[in-house]
Amino acid sequence: MCNEPLSTPLQRKEDDFVSSSLRFPCQELREQPTDPQAQQEIIDSIEEVYFSSDSFDMVQYELEKLPPDLNLLELEEYRDKLKRQQAAELERVTSLQTNLQLAAVICTNARRQLHSAKEGFTEASLGLLANQRRRQLLTGLLKSLRTIKTLQRTDVRLSEMLEEEDYPGAIQLCLECQKAASTFKHYNCISELNSKLQDTLEQIEEQLDVALSKTCKHFDVSHYTKVQLAYKLLGKTQTAMDQLHMHFTQAIHNTVFQVVLGYVELCAGNADTKFQKMPYKDLCTHITTDSYIPCLTDLCKALWEVMLSYHLTMQWHDEINEYTVNPVFVDDSSTEGSDESTVGRSYVKKKLEHGLTRIWQDVQLKVKAYLLGTDVSNFKYDDFIVVLDVISRLMQVGEEFCGSKSEVLQESIKRQSVNYFKNYHRTRLEELRMFLENETWELCPVKSNFSIAQLHEFRFMGQCRSPSVSPSRQPESTELVELCLFEQYLQGGNPFEMQIDNKEEETEDVLASNGYESDELEKSVYQDYDSDSDVPEELKQDYVDEQTGDAPVKSVSRETLRSRKRSDYNLNRANAPILTNTTLNVIRLVGKYMQMMNILKPIAFDVIHCVSQLFDYYLYAVYTFFGRNDMYESSGLGLISSRLRTTLSRIQESLIDMVSPHASPEERKEKVPSPHLSQLVILTSSDTLYGLAERVVATESLVFLAEQFEFLQPHLDTTMPSAKKPFLQQFYSQTVSTASELRKPIYWIVAAKAIDYEQMLLLMAGVKWDIKEIMSQHNVYVDVLLKEFEKFNQRLGDVSRIVRIPLPVSNVLWEHCIRLANRTLVEGYANVKKCSNEGRALMQLDFQQFLMKLEKLTDLRPIPDKEFVETYIKAYYLTENDMEQFIKNHREYSMKQLTNLVNVCLGSHINKKARQKLLAAIDDIDRPKR
Repeated sequence: MCNEPLSTPLQRKEDDFVSSSLRFPCQELREQPTDPQAQQEIIDSIEEVYFSSDSFDMVQYELEKLPPDLNLLELEEYRDKLKRQQAAELERVTSLQTNLQLAAVICTNARRQLHSAKEGFTEASLGLLANQRRRQLLTGLLKSLRTIKTLQRTDVRLSEMLEEEDYPGAIQLCLECQKAASTFKHYNCISELNSKLQDTLEQIEEQLDVALSKTCKHFDVSHYTKVQLAYKLLGKTQTAMDQLHMHFTQAIHNTVFQVVLGYVELCAGNADTKFQKMPYKDLCTHITTDSYIPCLTDLCKALWEVMLSYHLTMQWHDEINEYTVNPVFVDDSSTEGSDESTVGRSYVKKKLEHGLTRIWQDVQLKVKAYLLGTDVSNFKYDDFIVVLDVISRLMQVGEEFCGSKSEVLQESIKRQSVNYFKNYHRTRLEELRMFLENETWELCPVKSNFSIAQLHEFRFMGQCRSPSVSPSRQPESTELVELCLFEQYLQGGNPFEMQIDNKEEETEDVLASNGYESDELEKSVYQDYDSDSDVPEELKQDYVDEQTGDAPVKSVSRETLRSRKRSDYNLNRANAPILTNTTLNVIRLVGKYMQMMNILKPIAFDVIHCVSQLFDYYLYAVYTFFGRNDMYESSGLGLISSRLRTTLSRIQESLIDMVSPHASPEERKEKVPSPHLSQLVILTSSDTLYGLAERVVATESLVFLAEQFEFLQPHLDTTMPSAKKPFLQQFYSQTVSTASELRKPIYWIVAAKAIDYEQMLLLMAGVKWDIKEIMSQHNVYVDVLLKEFEKFNQRLGDVSRIVRIPLPVSNVLWEHCIRLANRTLVEGYANVKKCSNEGRALMQLDFQQFLMKLEKLTDLRPIPDKEFVETYIKAYYLTENDMEQFIKNHREYSMKQLTNLVNVCLGSHINKKARQKLLAAIDDIDRPKR
């Protein structure tokens, strides 16, 4: 670089001078070539302290470093090192000095050249340049003024964009204006514009917040997309989410308040504004009974709209996240700030998920306040079921919305249901008592194919397998895949509209047109047993179902009917169930109870307990009306089983109000007075077999009711809590199953009065039994007794024209009558004072004649108590020892009958000593009874 020539002559002269003056030092440096790297290492080895300050004393420093014991060789080496460092440093200083001298020469040359250039240009050239520069400045100024003018007019466009709800465009324009304004902030007019733009931006944010709040009630995808994009431009996505949840909370409050307020003001009928200032909870207490259900439905409809909007909001964010996260849609340039975007999305997702529970909790609390604000205990059943339906549907919404079990709603509706059900059940029991006391026990004509499933109240049992019914009708899970409510009503509609608007009246078809579908057939059979010449040909054919036109599997022809024995009164009146209007009401009531239980499983036990009380009261009423008779209960024939007796005692203690002075008002409140039989029901007339038709209708309606309960047991069992299932099992085993056992005591009363047993005893008392020859002709009392049975058979036929007498009933009646007759025979034989072997043979002849004729009247086999009579007659022939064993083994005979047996045998084949022994044996048997 030192010898490089310059381009101008003047510079060449300067170079010669420099070269001559610097040649010696440069040559000296070149004569001592050194390794730059080694030299740099030497310089680096110099201690830092030497460069610390100008006042540094190097000599003193080096002397202080000397060790106490000096070594000449080491000192010389250290001195040589310092010299090398000094030489390297000096060489570096020398090089620096040379470079500085060269720089001074270059600066001098530059000044000289600048002076020459100044002289070479004219003022005209510089003036031209100045004008060009001024032109450029003015052009820029014009552009700036135009921009400022545009900025001044921006507020008009911003207002237009806000009216068009183009929030992203408005914010984008506002931000661009702010950026442009910052460029021209040196202008005075711009500072005022900048402030105005800031106010406009804040105004846009306020309107944006209002727009965000609108999505809480009616979600619109395009509208919400604009709002979210606008918040993204503002960099306030998380803030927007916080605001959104506040708006949803406010929307829930405002919605329910406005709905309830509208109904309250409508029902109040005046323009009093005091309601508008009331708290929501207090406002709910002013809802009238008539407006309760419409208001509840509208309340749930409005809340559904809010929850649907939230659901759609979450759906929108999920779709956006999926679109953003999918690599197919992500550009390389968009990866900048991806971490920040991921954090934002994560915050929004968590916020939305957390908001689900919070919003549903708000909904529950609002509905709870409404539910508990009115006393619904006096609602009609159908109205209360509608309330349960609406709340059940709302709970289904909650489960689909956020997986909640809706504990708040469940507890609220349970409280209302328990209160309602207690009051409802108490009223129904009183109604049942009234029905029973006014019941004339006439047949309610239902069709032969009647089933409780045909009643409205039990439709829910068939619908629980249908996917298209409300949740209250669908308590159990099904395997059918069905759309959730949010998918089902995504495009429109409301799940709460069907509760009221679509409630349509259904018709039942359970009643027969003329009481019996085959009434004419049966009537013709009874009118003429021997001739069918005047019977239409079609009636001679097999029975044809009027409804289907098909013949039954076991068709019953006219000939078959006529060939049946008179004792079979089940003459196929299409086998229609025997029940009364009260029975039907009880069945309907059970259906309503089960419907309520199906919707509200938490109170299932309370409901089933009340259902059992309905059956208990009906059973107790039938027994009280037709079966209670102390004289016949004490007959010793086991007419009332110990199980039935226990059941009746339990019902009387737990359910029947016996006006006990020790019972508390609360206990009496839970009980019902014992019912009284209607005065229209006559049970004392022999013409009607002592009210046999009414007894059959009452008893068999109870049996039919028990059969329906048996049919419903599986359904009740699935609803009953596990801990309470023993109650249900005991109810069925101890109560329901005893219904048919009431036949014995109830029909015993008819059997005891239908035949004149006293007359038979009198006739038997007039017979001479101590005859000496064997008779071939039976006694008159047998014919009289058989005529009584024929008369009884005829009366049964008369009654069967009024009401079908089922075969079990017919059998029980015949069994009772025959058993009473046979026991009367034994009692008559036990009244005999003297009897010979021929007389005993006459007894056997009489009894065999009675049996022969009786078997033609009835199909009942074997004849009841046949052995009871035969054994007693044959006991006359027993020896002393056999007689003693007979007395011990046959305790079914009374003391009188056994004693008479011993006394009659005295003198024939038993002596006095044996008689005393046998009488003592009889006394021993009777002693434990006393």
